Amino acid sequence: MVACSDIYDSQHLTNRALADAPVNLIVGEGFENPLGYYESQPRFSWKIDDRALAQSQTAYQIQVASDILLFNTVPDYWDTLKVQSEQTSWVRYEGSPLNTRQKVYWRVRFWDEQEQVSNWSKPASIELGLLSNADWLGQWIGHPDTTKNSNDISPNQSNLATPQYLRKPFIINKPIKHARLYISAKGIFKPYLNGQEVAPNDVMLPGWTPYDTRIESLTYDVTSMLTQGENVLGASLAGGWYSTRVYKFLDTEHQVPARLLTQLEITFTDDSKQTVVSDDSWQVSQDGPIRFASIYDGEKYDQGKEIKGWNTSDFDASHWATSIIEPLTDDIQILPKRHAPIRVTEQMQVYEIVSVNEGKVIFDFGQNMVGVPRLSIPVVVGQEVTVRYAEALHKGEFYTDNYRSAKSINHFMPSENGVVEYEPTFTYHGYRYIEISGYDQTKQPTKDWATAQIQHSDVNIHANFSSSHPKLNKLSKNITWGLRSNFYDIPLDCPQRDERLGWTGDAQVFVTPSMYMADVYGFWSAWLQSIREEQGDDGKIPLYVPFVEWINFASSGWGDAVTIIPWELYMMTGDETVLTDNYEMMLGWVGYHQKKSQGYVSNMTTFGDWLQPYSAPASEDGQGANRGDTNFSLIGTAYFAHSVALTLNTAKVLGKEADISRLQKLHQNIKTAFLTTFFDNELNLLSAKPTQTTYLLGLAYDLFPKEKRALAVDKLIDLIELADNHLRTGFLGTPLLTQVLQEAGRSDIIYDLLFKETYPSWFYSINNGATTTWERWNSYTIKDGFNPEGMNSLNHYAYGTVSRWFYEGILGIKPITPGFKSISIEPQFGEQLKSASGSYNTPQGKVSVDWTLLNSTLSLKVTIPKNTTATIILPILDSHILKLNGQETYMSEMQNIGPGRYQIEVTL
Repeated sequence: MVACSDIYDSQHLTNRALADAPVNLIVGEGFENPLGYYESQPRFSWKIDDRALAQSQTAYQIQVASDILLFNTVPDYWDTLKVQSEQTSWVRYEGSPLNTRQKVYWRVRFWDEQEQVSNWSKPASIELGLLSNADWLGQWIGHPDTTKNSNDISPNQSNLATPQYLRKPFIINKPIKHARLYISAKGIFKPYLNGQEVAPNDVMLPGWTPYDTRIESLTYDVTSMLTQGENVLGASLAGGWYSTRVYKFLDTEHQVPARLLTQLEITFTDDSKQTVVSDDSWQVSQDGPIRFASIYDGEKYDQGKEIKGWNTSDFDASHWATSIIEPLTDDIQILPKRHAPIRVTEQMQVYEIVSVNEGKVIFDFGQNMVGVPRLSIPVVVGQEVTVRYAEALHKGEFYTDNYRSAKSINHFMPSENGVVEYEPTFTYHGYRYIEISGYDQTKQPTKDWATAQIQHSDVNIHANFSSSHPKLNKLSKNITWGLRSNFYDIPLDCPQRDERLGWTGDAQVFVTPSMYMADVYGFWSAWLQSIREEQGDDGKIPLYVPFVEWINFASSGWGDAVTIIPWELYMMTGDETVLTDNYEMMLGWVGYHQKKSQGYVSNMTTFGDWLQPYSAPASEDGQGANRGDTNFSLIGTAYFAHSVALTLNTAKVLGKEADISRLQKLHQNIKTAFLTTFFDNELNLLSAKPTQTTYLLGLAYDLFPKEKRALAVDKLIDLIELADNHLRTGFLGTPLLTQVLQEAGRSDIIYDLLFKETYPSWFYSINNGATTTWERWNSYTIKDGFNPEGMNSLNHYAYGTVSRWFYEGILGIKPITPGFKSISIEPQFGEQLKSASGSYNTPQGKVSVDWTLLNSTLSLKVTIPKNTTATIILPILDSHILKLNGQETYMSEMQNIGPGRYQIEVTL
């Protein structure tokens, strides 16, 4: 093993005692000191401090106690004692049972490679939320006018889209120790205490789940918001994803009203308690300023109906209605939210005033994004202000055709002259431009009239790839914005039109790239739970989750998300929990594949290689056009084999011996059928059009015999050359290009494809003004304007999957073993780049790569995190002597190197 030395960072330890203690204590998928946690048996993770002298861990000890002071005596919940293990992540709690509301503290220490024990970490805390319906004392409440009408056919439709305002006065007459607000809704809510927003940056709460099965709850520490004497708990409530329309379903007979569920628990200094719950003592009104709210269509706000102080104790609500109640039933579970909610994460100023013409002003924020604007505009009494949204302009004209039926408009009716502040509450928009009309025409528009409030699930985004090429850096930035825009409680396909659904096909290709760019393990794990809840008894997986009635069939390449996503998350994290949780779902999907196959050849419906460029016109069987030219049955069979292979891998990890033999035989039979059904001995297609994706699927999923892989690679390269060295791949094929070509030793072709400037290519969209990734390779051109297809999102992450190669290819960072316990560093060089750098936060710590090629000299800096090993492979140096930390050595010495900072230099 090569020894470690700090050669380009001279930081010295100033306090070994501090540095030796474990750091970054988290539970579950990344929660730090969580409040309202969802897991009664938490998983503990920690890291060895970068500054510590220890290089690795040989053993650990975890203690869990109900009070920090008990760490000085005997922890009352769990003490592992010394456990011989290198594991620093996902250690499952096995102590005394943890229950609803329980708060415990935990700490950890470790023994290093010298058997020296570290100091204890600083204690961290976990406080559980309400873990079952039995813990809720309240009931669903709402306005009586939103109940079903006298004919018992449907609720009053106009009232469904009108938000409700609910309030509950109560008195506190004792000193408060602490207070927790547990809150949920059928719909979306914003909570208040004594006139203050409980969570000012949290929006669209609680989020979107399969509402017939599970609704999420939030927990807030509201101790400091309460006061002695009179208090008021309040909430505004709208339909959101639960009520009113989502996508095109307009079945008014089955629409349901929004409802609120809340429980405020106050503990006093004498340990007595007071509970305020949602019941029929609440006061409720629909006569507030937000007259209409819709996910797709925007919001209507009437300033004249503002209810001053409605959520404070000074307000007289005697004229308000009394809330109706609906019982909490066991068929819908109310469970703590298991990932961060949507929040306002950033504000953005107007970049440019595009035009002021005929009473309309168009503002450009310079970036396609998601959220709402905060407006500060001059208005005139009774003159309605209208705010429209667009992702792009063409020759100054607003383009909203791609929003389809989503109106995406805000209306504001002022009741006084002067400057007003307005920010939509219960809607969101995908946009770059806003058009405001109806403002006071005597005033000249200025940039400070609007500030963008950027919203997305509050995940830590750490994407930091950088290179010597400006357009590649722009592409990386665009892809990151695509992630930010579409990680909106669920992984959306797009954030702007009348769709915004959790499409499984888009998700399965983007899961691994997203992990390199952000801490999204919890985000994906939560969505997988929703997919499990939506899976049919026959194993069928909907095309999008949560499911709404629209397109009700399953598709290969889409439903296979349930095998691909868990396995990819396992490889990135090393956490077996994601496999355990989803194994039965994986088996169910494999069974559904079998039902849709004949002789191991798939007959499943598929969307094909979606949006492949230059597809033939659509034929009667659906081939061509949007679904691409790759044979549907071939796609289905390849994914059938891949899902079986991943389920087999999972069975081996989990020790499911009864399934392993069956899955092995099934996989081999599918491989045989794939080869004999679709190809002759020279791997020519027997009865279908050859495509790049045809061979990409066979190579990526190991469906060709080993002795014929080189032939398949040649077939693929021939097809690329036939396309003038351009890609001809859609949603399914594109992510496989880099994987297959790098494995074949042809990263030069990847570089060529990546740096193409003409259609279809990634830089083509950048040359035409893209600030995110697009749904189509040619969604817009400066010359011809917008693609005439109505399905034309300018904010779609599917083609952003190439970012995976920025990290795994250009930087060369890959896991050899799950969770990056062993890491491969194999950077790929191309004449188009002089330098590249970036890092990834593995479960053990940060691995970073920084290389420069200048004047025939390669300089490579690598940081390997503690408690891991790495193998550095530099293909261009197979016969070169190199300098490692200033000493001459050979590539053979770069196997299984330990933690540290390394610098490699070589003259080519």
